[in-house]
Amino acid sequence: MSGNIRVSATGDKQKVVTRFAPSPTGFLHIGGARTALFNWLFARHHGGSFLLRIEDTDRARSTDEAVAAIFDGLDWLGLGGDEEPVFQFARTPRHAEVAQQLLDGGHAYKCYATPEELTALREQQRAAKQPMRYDGRWRDRDVSEAPKGAPYVIRIKAPRAGETVIEDAVQGRVVVQNAELDDMILLRSDGTPTYMLAVVVDDHDMGVTHVIRGDDHLNNAFRQLAIMNAMNWDVPVYAHIPLIHGSDGAKLSKRHGALGVDAYRDEMGMLPEAVLNYLLRLGWGHGDEELIPIARAIELFDIAGVGRSPSRFDIKKLENLNGHYLREAEDARLAALVAPRVSAQLGITLPDGADALLTAAMPSLKPRAKTLGEIAEGAQFLFKTCPLDFDEKASALLDDSARALLCRTADALDPVQSWTVEAIEEVIRCVAEDAGLGLGKVAQPLRAALTGRTTSPGIFDVLFLLGKEESLIRLAAAAEVPVS
Repeated sequence: MSGNIRVSATGDKQKVVTRFAPSPTGFLHIGGARTALFNWLFARHHGGSFLLRIEDTDRARSTDEAVAAIFDGLDWLGLGGDEEPVFQFARTPRHAEVAQQLLDGGHAYKCYATPEELTALREQQRAAKQPMRYDGRWRDRDVSEAPKGAPYVIRIKAPRAGETVIEDAVQGRVVVQNAELDDMILLRSDGTPTYMLAVVVDDHDMGVTHVIRGDDHLNNAFRQLAIMNAMNWDVPVYAHIPLIHGSDGAKLSKRHGALGVDAYRDEMGMLPEAVLNYLLRLGWGHGDEELIPIARAIELFDIAGVGRSPSRFDIKKLENLNGHYLREAEDARLAALVAPRVSAQLGITLPDGADALLTAAMPSLKPRAKTLGEIAEGAQFLFKTCPLDFDEKASALLDDSARALLCRTADALDPVQSWTVEAIEEVIRCVAEDAGLGLGKVAQPLRAALTGRTTSPGIFDVLFLLGKEESLIRLAAAAEVPVS
């Protein structure tokens, strides 16, 4: 099978159709987001369709909140489906219909084994150190042998001889001996379908040509093929991508960054384009390119670039990448994202005009930041009021000589009529020259006085952004600060 274009049993080329099918039992995991991205990119690269399916057949664990979280995460990343999402549970009658077709065609059978019998079977197999699988005890028995009215499940008649081969677009040729496959359940005794049946039916009915998913599903593919072959359905191209590991090589967990996509947006302050670029490079590559915007990713992406080895998640690399995209982002957009963070950090409602002030400040705030949170922290000084809260380092700078220098600086700035960065710089340099000091020796106490911290944007930008009146108020207030 081709890894790119799907060819039907009749020899006709078909449009590429991929799907992302999460279970709504929690947030959109970062690994799931990568799977969605690869499916989305593959469809876009080949001019096909990307579909969404919510696999909500586990009614006990599926929640509306989780469904909303998944859609929210996908929307934030720009990975929406090309059609309305399919909800698997709503298709239960269709799944049962296929199970009945398999039964009628002799490809499935009713199994009346009781839970007690199956438990005893597993215990025997465990004691004998044998693989635990159903032994097919009802495979060839007549249903008349079952107690009248006894509950039953419907099982597939899996092939027993020979082997099953998958030419996986990532893993290569994978072979399983059919003797290792068991007669899995298709329909439970209450008439509800199993995941294994529902997935196959839904993929077929949705026209999915390429199944791109984690390699933890590779074993499932061999069992699911039994259904497709029995129904004489086209087999999709499989591409089982390696899972993501932590930076230490262990299975990805929360300590590595295995969080929901919402955490990267809300708590960690990442931009979606940075997360997309980082996820793209987790297991896929194109030469030495690291900075790959989404348009370029669509142009380049193909399954051939996906490696077989697990990729390692490195939060520092993601932060560095995010810093790049912050510097590239429009200032007004960043201002809108940063404003609520500043408000939350300071515990205040920002005044009217805050977005405009943040937009003006962004060229000074974003160059060294790696997250939106860092930009927000750097912007706090714009919205503080006197008396400022000086941190320990800033307070230590404001000794008697520094406070005297603040007074001289305020006096020099007071006559300035045109409050521009150029005019401010000219005055500050004159103050430093008159005092026989280097510019840094003047800038540091000024920074402490105006922001309460020892780090900030350039001091000329700080003065300009605060405005003349607020700058002079802060300088006067800081000049009165007693030595701690």
